Amino acid sequence: MYITAHPHDHQTSFSMAAGKAFIEAYKQSHASDEIIHLDLYRSNIPHIDADVFSGWGKLQAGGDLTSEEQAKVQRLNELSDQFASADKYVFVTPLWNFSFPPVLKAYIDSICVAGKTFRYTEQGPIGLLTDKKALHIQARGGVYSEGPAAEMESGHRYLSIIMSFLGVPKLDGIFVEGHNQYKDRAEEIKQKGIEEAQRFAKQF
Repeated sequence: MYITAHPHDHQTSFSMAAGKAFIEAYKQSHASDEIIHLDLYRSNIPHIDADVFSGWGKLQAGGDLTSEEQAKVQRLNELSDQFASADKYVFVTPLWNFSFPPVLKAYIDSICVAGKTFRYTEQGPIGLLTDKKALHIQARGGVYSEGPAAEMESGHRYLSIIMSFLGVPKLDGIFVEGHNQYKDRAEEIKQKGIEEAQRFAKQF
């Protein structure tokens, strides 16, 4: 699954440019693989709200759902089924205010489903996606890979926690960073990220 969380395309966004380069290189190296692109900004990603909680409660009690409850609950089930059935995940995001766009959090809420992507045990929750691979391509206007700023980055760290919770052994990362901090080197930084994405695609 190729999961993008950016309102812009590859012509404007550095993360989307690296993501596009990754997908194109991946197709060449893995011609038989099916790639599903889920554009979170152009997809129906329900928030877990009062309708969803009410719908879930009615399902457990055997009650009838309203049309709004049914639509949201059904869509959440579709998203979690789709995610669980995929073999590999590629997330593409910008770093916004030390994290990622809120639509990705709504999507994460849709895929963390007990009995589907993790299960509860007496020893605590255990992830069920132990045979999956995951990659995060993230553009950062500043440099967050080192120094004091590294502790401020929470987007990749949170996504790593979620993947670990779901049993995914490791979340790899490709970080295109510093293009706003070093504007005179922006194109060089972008090209470096594209080349790294192309190389990584061949082995992913």
